[in-house]
Amino acid sequence: MALVLVVDDLHSERLIAGGLLSSQADFSVETAENGVVALEKIKSLNPDLVLTDLRMPEMDGLKLVKCIREDFPLIPTILMTSKGNEDIAVAALHAGAASYVPKKRLADELATIVRRTLASARKARFHLRLMQCAKEMKFVLENDLGLISALVAHMSQDTEQRGICDQRDAVRVATALDEALLNAYFHGNLEVDSSLKEESNNRFYEVAAARQKSQPYSDRCIRFTAKFSTSDATFVIKDDGPGFNSDDLPDPTKPEYLERSSGRGLLLMKTFMDQVEFNEKGNEVTLIKRRNTAAS
Repeated sequence: MALVLVVDDLHSERLIAGGLLSSQADFSVETAENGVVALEKIKSLNPDLVLTDLRMPEMDGLKLVKCIREDFPLIPTILMTSKGNEDIAVAALHAGAASYVPKKRLADELATIVRRTLASARKARFHLRLMQCAKEMKFVLENDLGLISALVAHMSQDTEQRGICDQRDAVRVATALDEALLNAYFHGNLEVDSSLKEESNNRFYEVAAARQKSQPYSDRCIRFTAKFSTSDATFVIKDDGPGFNSDDLPDPTKPEYLERSSGRGLLLMKTFMDQVEFNEKGNEVTLIKRRNTAAS
């Protein structure tokens, strides 16, 4: 049986919405008169779903949605909307609400929308649990920038969900991984020299586009491995290029390199990750992000 927390400042409205749900065999209902009370009840009851009005004293529905999204991200929220609240409803949907139902349609649509939202939330929770069971993931990417973007987004989200880092650091992890993967793509597999960017940004990408369609560059792949433990996340990125001598890399933190395109990726990787190491051949880089205890 799913527990639904109904939040509305009007007692009569709580009775209507709560009664519609509790009359169904698969729902039990608790109520709260505003967002402040709702947050306290969420902490103690851990409901499966929150159904909230938008306009309430002390804490309105928009603020409540934002708080739930931040502190209880696995609990979905459904809005009860009424005429005149359209703008705040849209803002709440952007802030993380899962769905909405007009108050005038509660009798016809509420139970169905709640069931659908709960089903989606359960799938999301099981997907998260499944991903957390994977201690190592491997990908072999073709030379495709779209695949790189998708992988970076997935790894950033996964690293945050595993508690390795908070949302802010997840963005930094994404930046570091993006730079490492783009280095493997452009400089490793396609062998486009970064000095071309200093001469002409257009020329750099023209050479890359041409090589992406010609051998031997077009047949090369990027191999990506992610390993997770209780203490850190380790990412290994290997390209099929000839490699380089990592000892010859300039120090990107020196003032004369900060204004140059070359070296920017390495600077960001070393700044945002706790450890960055290249293999002897120079076609593989290992990036380690240690768990942020404040995010756990």
